[in-house]
Amino acid sequence: MNRLALLALLQALALPALAARPFVTDDARMTTAGSCQLESWMRVYPESREVWALPACNPWGNLEFTFGGGRAKNSGENATRDYMFQFKTLFRPLETNGWGWGLAAGSVQHPDINPGPNLLGNTFVYVPISFSFADDKVVLHHNLGWLKDKATGDHRLTWGVGGEFHVSQRLTAIAEAFGDNRSGPFWQAGARFAIVPERVQVDATFGRELNGSTDNRWFSFGLRLTPDRFL
Repeated sequence: MNRLALLALLQALALPALAARPFVTDDARMTTAGSCQLESWMRVYPESREVWALPACNPWGNLEFTFGGGRAKNSGENATRDYMFQFKTLFRPLETNGWGWGLAAGSVQHPDINPGPNLLGNTFVYVPISFSFADDKVVLHHNLGWLKDKATGDHRLTWGVGGEFHVSQRLTAIAEAFGDNRSGPFWQAGARFAIVPERVQVDATFGRELNGSTDNRWFSFGLRLTPDRFL
């Protein structure tokens, strides 16, 4: 998969939710009703790196809005900037020892890569489904969606499968695989640590294309801030 296609896939799937960082696969949870959160991270590849910041707000309880952006820099090339907008709603919120599902849709814009008066970029929609087991000690997430890549005109079916595994009160291990119907799958694994439970989280992962070039391997490091209810 080329660099632009990899960026498009990761950006379309790496969307904010209560358990999104460090996941690419989204879950059937939301930011606290009446509040906002901030997810930020760096993803480092052998020949490039990205930095992202994605604020998300849930003002009314079941409609979460995200608008943010990132900067990517390949070795020997000019940096590019990308912007993301997304909304997400739940039809059945995830509960302990239960399951939930919802719908998310949005657009990733590449003004530096695809200039134009409307700055339209990749359009995506997907369904997140989550299952809780053993009092939330194991939580599994599944995504199925569609993506239109503006750069190539491709229509892709996207998918993701991930798991959270509770190690201690503050430490959670994660593992996942994700991809689309036009390329080989990717995987990543890592952990997140709650500095302040339910408020401040840091995380780190390692990932790569399952059967592809080592140029597509990455490390990521993230910070997530989730304040209490504002409204």
